[in-house]
Amino acid sequence: MNDVEKQMSDWWRTDIIEMEPGMIRYRGYAIEELIGNVSFAQMIWLMTRGELPAREQAELLDVALMSAVDHGPQAPSIAVARMAATCGIGLNSAMASAMNVLGDIHGGAGEQSVELYLSIAQRMDRGATLEDAVGDEYTAYTSSKGKYLPGFGHRFHPVDPRAPRLLEMVDRAAAEGVVSGRFARIARRLEHEIAAQKGKAIPMNIDGATAVIYAELGFPAPLARGLFCISRSVGILAHAWEQTRQGGRNKGPIPRQYLWSYTGEAQRPVPTQEQ
Repeated sequence: MNDVEKQMSDWWRTDIIEMEPGMIRYRGYAIEELIGNVSFAQMIWLMTRGELPAREQAELLDVALMSAVDHGPQAPSIAVARMAATCGIGLNSAMASAMNVLGDIHGGAGEQSVELYLSIAQRMDRGATLEDAVGDEYTAYTSSKGKYLPGFGHRFHPVDPRAPRLLEMVDRAAAEGVVSGRFARIARRLEHEIAAQKGKAIPMNIDGATAVIYAELGFPAPLARGLFCISRSVGILAHAWEQTRQGGRNKGPIPRQYLWSYTGEAQRPVPTQEQ
């Protein structure tokens, strides 16, 4: 390989995939050997982490991914997918439109929850008890970022039905030695602290529970958001496809007979222009 060829091949450098005519390898594994032997969850782990997970780790990751696929058309991303589909665009465009609204507020709570749990764990690593670490982090977080803690409370569910089941799966994995259970303990203690501080229970939601799984499995916080996007893309696809088959044209967020609240100036004449 001469200098020019090397510069061209080094333009993009990756540890993820090696490919040439007749050969595809992911992280060193031949695709033909992965097919039929590796699940989609295992493949996500391999692509993002560099190594294949144990079967039990992949099963726990799969639980988190499948639990957050959809929350109905009241969720902005799902509503956008359906509205986009009525504009006459293809499935990929409808999905892209929906995915683009997954940000800090809608879609980011899982990442924020992992960050919160990791901050508590770091306090414990420096010698704090679980109770003190949670209490100090609660105070620091609410002082700097406000009263809302990501991963707790839900607009629709007094108790998010997904969260207890997910924690049950984490407890089972911890009992089998698949994960440590540390972040489940942190999240539960944080739930207790929130209730004590606010005087009422604010249970963990899907974001807080899946964040426990991602933290237990060692995923960095930013990947938690990416994993949520993968999960929610399934619901986005399903709704975009259903709406495409149902038809409908230019459907907005509310039926057309219901209009928005106008809060501007009352009707007024246009000023006469001076000649």
